[in-house]
Amino acid sequence: MILFFSGTGNSRAVAKRLSRNLGDSLLEIDASMDMNIDASHDERIVWCFPVHAWDMPELVRDVLNRIQILSGEVLPHFMVATCGDDIGKTHLSWRAAMKKRKWNPVSAFSVIMPNTYVLLPGFDVDTAEVRERKLEQACGQVDKISRAIKCHSNIDNVTEGTAAWLKSRVLSPLFKAFLMSPRPFHATDKCIGCGKCMTICPMNNIDMLKQENHPIWHDKCTMCLGCYHVCPCHAVAYGKATRKKGQSYLSVSEANIVAGAT
Repeated sequence: MILFFSGTGNSRAVAKRLSRNLGDSLLEIDASMDMNIDASHDERIVWCFPVHAWDMPELVRDVLNRIQILSGEVLPHFMVATCGDDIGKTHLSWRAAMKKRKWNPVSAFSVIMPNTYVLLPGFDVDTAEVRERKLEQACGQVDKISRAIKCHSNIDNVTEGTAAWLKSRVLSPLFKAFLMSPRPFHATDKCIGCGKCMTICPMNNIDMLKQENHPIWHDKCTMCLGCYHVCPCHAVAYGKATRKKGQSYLSVSEANIVAGAT
Protein backbone atom coordinates (compact mmCIF):
# COMPACT_ATOMS: atom_id res chain seq x y z
CA MET A 1 0.00 0.00 0.00
CA ILE A 2 1.19 3.47 -0.90
CA LEU A 3 -0.10 6.26 1.34
CA PHE A 4 0.51 9.54 -0.44
CA PHE A 5 -0.12 13.24 0.10
CA SER A 6 0.24 15.73 -2.73
CA GLY A 7 -0.52 19.43 -2.95
CA THR A 8 0.75 20.37 -6.42
CA GLY A 9 0.88 16.98 -8.15
CA ASN A 10 4.56 16.10 -7.66
CA SER A 11 4.09 13.42 -5.01
CA ARG A 12 0.95 12.07 -6.70
CA ALA A 13 2.88 11.41 -9.91
CA VAL A 14 5.71 9.74 -8.01
CA ALA A 15 3.25 7.63 -6.01
CA LYS A 16 1.56 6.48 -9.23
CA ARG A 17 4.89 5.41 -10.74
CA LEU A 18 5.75 3.55 -7.53
CA SER A 19 2.35 1.85 -7.71
CA ARG A 20 2.96 0.82 -11.31
CA ASN A 21 6.42 -0.55 -10.49
CA LEU A 22 5.52 -2.29 -7.24
CA GLY A 23 1.95 -3.34 -7.95
CA ASP A 24 0.83 -1.68 -4.70
CA SER A 25 -2.52 0.03 -4.17
CA LEU A 26 -2.79 3.81 -3.70
CA LEU A 27 -4.48 5.66 -0.85
CA GLU A 28 -4.48 9.46 -0.74
CA ILE A 29 -3.89 11.25 2.55
CA ASP A 30 -6.31 14.12 3.14
CA ALA A 31 -8.51 15.56 5.87
CA SER A 32 -11.42 13.24 5.06
CA MET A 33 -9.54 9.92 4.88
CA ASP A 34 -10.53 6.91 6.97
CA MET A 35 -8.17 6.55 9.93
CA ASN A 36 -8.73 2.78 10.10
CA ILE A 37 -6.83 0.97 7.34
CA ASP A 38 -6.63 -2.76 6.65
CA ALA A 39 -3.16 -3.59 5.31
CA SER A 40 -3.30 -7.29 6.14
CA HIS A 41 -3.13 -8.21 2.45
CA ASP A 42 -0.27 -5.80 1.63
CA GLU A 43 3.46 -6.56 1.41
CA ARG A 44 4.60 -3.17 2.68
CA ILE A 45 3.56 0.42 3.36
CA VAL A 46 5.17 3.27 1.45
CA TRP A 47 4.72 6.84 2.70
CA CYS A 48 5.03 9.30 -0.19
CA PHE A 49 4.81 13.04 0.48
CA PRO A 50 6.43 16.42 -0.26
CA VAL A 51 8.90 18.03 2.13
CA HIS A 52 7.57 21.16 3.86
CA ALA A 53 10.16 23.36 5.55
CA TRP A 54 12.67 20.49 5.70
CA ASP A 55 10.22 18.25 7.53
CA MET A 56 7.09 16.16 7.05
CA PRO A 57 3.93 18.13 6.19
CA GLU A 58 1.80 18.75 9.26
CA LEU A 59 -1.07 16.77 7.72
CA VAL A 60 1.17 13.73 7.18
CA ARG A 61 2.56 13.94 10.70
CA ASP A 62 -0.94 14.16 12.15
CA VAL A 63 -2.15 11.17 10.13
CA LEU A 64 0.95 9.17 11.01
CA ASN A 65 0.33 9.79 14.70
CA ARG A 66 -3.38 8.91 14.63
CA ILE A 67 -3.98 6.33 11.91
CA GLN A 68 -4.72 2.73 12.87
CA ILE A 69 -3.27 0.25 10.38
CA LEU A 70 -4.16 -3.41 10.67
CA SER A 71 -0.86 -5.33 10.31
CA GLY A 72 1.01 -2.01 10.37
CA GLU A 73 3.30 -3.24 13.14
CA VAL A 74 4.48 -6.29 11.17
CA LEU A 75 4.85 -4.75 7.73
CA PRO A 76 8.00 -2.93 6.51
CA HIS A 77 7.56 0.83 6.06
CA PHE A 78 9.35 3.00 3.49
CA MET A 79 9.52 6.76 2.94
CA VAL A 80 9.68 8.46 -0.47
CA ALA A 81 9.78 12.24 -0.11
CA THR A 82 9.67 14.71 -2.99
CA CYS A 83 11.57 18.01 -2.78
CA GLY A 84 12.69 20.90 -4.93
CA ASP A 85 16.30 20.74 -3.76
CA ASP A 86 16.89 18.89 -0.47
CA ILE A 87 15.06 17.38 2.52
CA GLY A 88 17.30 18.20 5.48
CA LYS A 89 16.69 15.62 8.22
CA THR A 90 13.12 14.81 7.23
CA HIS A 91 13.93 11.11 7.03
CA LEU A 92 15.05 11.10 10.67
CA SER A 93 11.80 12.77 11.76
CA TRP A 94 9.89 10.11 9.84
CA ARG A 95 11.92 7.32 11.44
CA ALA A 96 11.32 8.77 14.91
CA ALA A 97 7.57 8.96 14.27
CA MET A 98 7.62 5.37 13.00
CA LYS A 99 9.42 4.07 16.07
CA LYS A 100 7.02 5.95 18.33
CA ARG A 101 4.24 3.88 16.77
CA LYS A 102 6.43 0.75 17.13
CA TRP A 103 6.40 0.28 13.36
CA ASN A 104 9.33 -0.91 11.24
CA PRO A 105 10.96 1.89 9.17
CA VAL A 106 13.23 0.10 6.68
CA SER A 107 14.51 2.78 4.34
CA ALA A 108 13.96 6.36 3.16
CA PHE A 109 14.43 7.99 -0.23
CA SER A 110 14.02 11.40 -1.83
CA VAL A 111 13.08 12.43 -5.36
CA ILE A 112 13.92 15.87 -6.72
CA MET A 113 10.91 17.44 -8.46
CA PRO A 114 9.99 20.98 -9.63
CA ASN A 115 10.17 23.69 -6.97
CA THR A 116 6.80 24.87 -5.62
CA TYR A 117 7.61 27.06 -2.60
CA VAL A 118 7.24 30.77 -3.43
CA LEU A 119 6.38 32.52 -0.16
CA LEU A 120 9.77 33.94 0.80
CA PRO A 121 12.12 36.33 -1.01
CA GLY A 122 14.49 34.42 -3.27
CA PHE A 123 12.17 31.42 -3.55
CA ASP A 124 10.41 30.86 -6.88
CA VAL A 125 9.48 28.12 -9.31
CA ASP A 126 12.09 26.61 -11.60
CA THR A 127 12.79 27.78 -15.11
CA ALA A 128 11.20 25.70 -17.87
CA GLU A 129 14.56 24.11 -18.64
CA VAL A 130 15.24 23.10 -15.03
CA ARG A 131 11.67 21.87 -14.61
CA GLU A 132 11.88 19.63 -17.67
CA ARG A 133 15.24 18.22 -16.59
CA LYS A 134 13.95 17.41 -13.10
CA LEU A 135 10.91 15.61 -14.48
CA GLU A 136 13.01 13.53 -16.86
CA GLN A 137 15.45 12.54 -14.12
CA ALA A 138 12.66 11.76 -11.67
CA CYS A 139 11.52 8.77 -13.72
CA GLY A 140 14.89 7.06 -13.35
CA GLN A 141 15.06 8.00 -9.68
CA VAL A 142 11.70 6.43 -8.91
CA ASP A 143 12.55 3.27 -10.83
CA LYS A 144 15.74 2.83 -8.78
CA ILE A 145 13.81 3.46 -5.58
CA SER A 146 11.22 0.88 -6.60
CA ARG A 147 13.93 -1.75 -7.05
CA ALA A 148 15.43 -0.90 -3.67
CA ILE A 149 12.03 -1.17 -1.99
CA LYS A 150 11.40 -4.55 -3.61
CA CYS A 151 14.74 -5.77 -2.21
CA HIS A 152 14.02 -4.25 1.23
CA SER A 153 17.33 -2.41 1.03
CA ASN A 154 18.04 -1.12 4.52
CA ILE A 155 19.44 2.26 3.46
CA ASP A 156 18.57 5.94 3.45
CA ASN A 157 19.27 7.38 0.02
CA VAL A 158 18.25 11.02 0.39
CA THR A 159 19.51 14.47 -0.57
CA GLU A 160 20.00 16.19 2.79
CA GLY A 161 21.58 19.35 1.39
CA THR A 162 23.88 21.72 3.22
CA ALA A 163 23.31 22.62 6.88
CA ALA A 164 20.71 19.86 7.10
CA TRP A 165 20.61 19.76 10.90
CA LEU A 166 20.21 23.56 11.12
CA LYS A 167 17.39 23.56 8.54
CA SER A 168 15.35 20.76 10.12
CA ARG A 169 16.05 21.31 13.80
CA VAL A 170 16.26 25.14 14.02
CA LEU A 171 14.81 26.83 10.94
CA SER A 172 11.89 24.43 10.47
CA PRO A 173 10.34 24.99 13.93
CA LEU A 174 10.74 28.76 13.51
CA PHE A 175 9.21 28.57 10.05
CA LYS A 176 6.20 26.62 11.35
CA ALA A 177 5.72 28.99 14.27
CA PHE A 178 5.83 32.24 12.33
CA LEU A 179 5.34 31.55 8.60
CA MET A 180 2.55 28.98 8.42
CA SER A 181 -0.53 31.17 8.84
CA PRO A 182 -3.19 30.92 6.08
CA ARG A 183 -4.48 34.42 6.87
CA PRO A 184 -2.60 36.20 4.05
CA PHE A 185 -4.32 34.02 1.41
CA HIS A 186 -6.81 35.94 -0.70
CA ALA A 187 -8.19 36.13 -4.23
CA THR A 188 -7.36 39.09 -6.48
CA ASP A 189 -9.64 40.76 -9.01
CA LYS A 190 -8.46 38.19 -11.59
CA CYS A 191 -10.55 35.50 -9.86
CA ILE A 192 -13.30 34.04 -12.08
CA GLY A 193 -14.88 31.94 -9.34
CA CYS A 194 -14.05 28.59 -10.97
CA GLY A 195 -13.63 26.90 -7.57
CA LYS A 196 -10.51 24.89 -8.50
CA CYS A 197 -8.71 26.13 -5.40
CA MET A 198 -11.55 24.86 -3.21
CA THR A 199 -11.71 21.49 -4.96
CA ILE A 200 -7.99 20.77 -4.70
CA CYS A 201 -7.58 21.69 -1.02
CA PRO A 202 -6.73 18.49 0.94
CA MET A 203 -7.91 20.09 4.17
CA ASN A 204 -11.34 21.27 2.93
CA ASN A 205 -10.16 24.65 4.14
CA ILE A 206 -11.53 26.81 1.31
CA ASP A 207 -15.12 27.90 0.71
CA MET A 208 -16.60 29.96 -2.09
CA LEU A 209 -18.48 33.09 -1.01
CA LYS A 210 -21.94 32.78 -2.56
CA GLN A 211 -22.45 36.46 -3.29
CA GLU A 212 -19.04 37.35 -4.77
CA ASN A 213 -18.26 33.77 -5.88
CA HIS A 214 -14.72 34.22 -4.57
CA PRO A 215 -12.80 31.85 -2.26
CA ILE A 216 -12.17 32.40 1.42
CA TRP A 217 -9.59 30.57 3.50
CA HIS A 218 -10.18 29.24 7.02
CA ASP A 219 -7.60 28.32 9.67
CA LYS A 220 -7.10 24.62 8.90
CA CYS A 221 -4.30 24.80 6.34
CA THR A 222 -1.30 22.56 5.70
CA MET A 223 0.39 25.17 3.45
CA CYS A 224 0.79 22.86 0.47
CA LEU A 225 0.15 25.80 -1.93
CA GLY A 226 -2.00 23.64 -4.16
CA CYS A 227 -4.63 26.39 -4.29
CA TYR A 228 -2.07 28.94 -5.45
CA HIS A 229 -0.47 26.80 -8.12
CA VAL A 230 -3.68 25.31 -9.58
CA CYS A 231 -5.41 28.66 -10.20
CA PRO A 232 -5.84 29.10 -13.98
CA CYS A 233 -5.87 32.89 -13.66
CA HIS A 234 -3.02 33.29 -11.16
CA ALA A 235 -5.61 34.95 -8.92
CA VAL A 236 -4.65 33.34 -5.62
CA ALA A 237 -2.24 35.49 -3.65
CA TYR A 238 -0.45 35.24 -0.32
CA GLY A 239 -0.16 38.80 0.91
CA LYS A 240 2.48 40.50 -1.21
CA ALA A 241 4.79 37.48 -1.17
CA THR A 242 3.51 35.98 -4.41
CA ARG A 243 3.78 39.11 -6.53
CA LYS A 244 5.78 38.33 -9.68
CA LYS A 245 6.16 34.69 -8.58
CA GLY A 246 5.48 31.77 -10.92
CA GLN A 247 3.22 28.75 -10.66
CA SER A 248 4.16 25.08 -10.72
CA TYR A 249 1.21 22.72 -10.87
CA LEU A 250 1.98 19.44 -12.62
CA SER A 251 -0.04 19.24 -15.83
CA VAL A 252 -1.79 16.03 -16.83
CA SER A 253 0.79 15.30 -19.55
CA GLU A 254 3.71 15.94 -17.19
CA ALA A 255 2.16 13.84 -14.45
CA ASN A 256 1.57 10.99 -16.89
CA ILE A 257 5.20 11.07 -18.00
CA VAL A 258 6.46 10.80 -14.43
CA ALA A 259 3.82 8.26 -13.46
CA GLY A 260 4.57 6.13 -16.50
CA ALA A 261 0.96 6.33 -17.68
CA THR A 262 0.06 6.11 -21.34
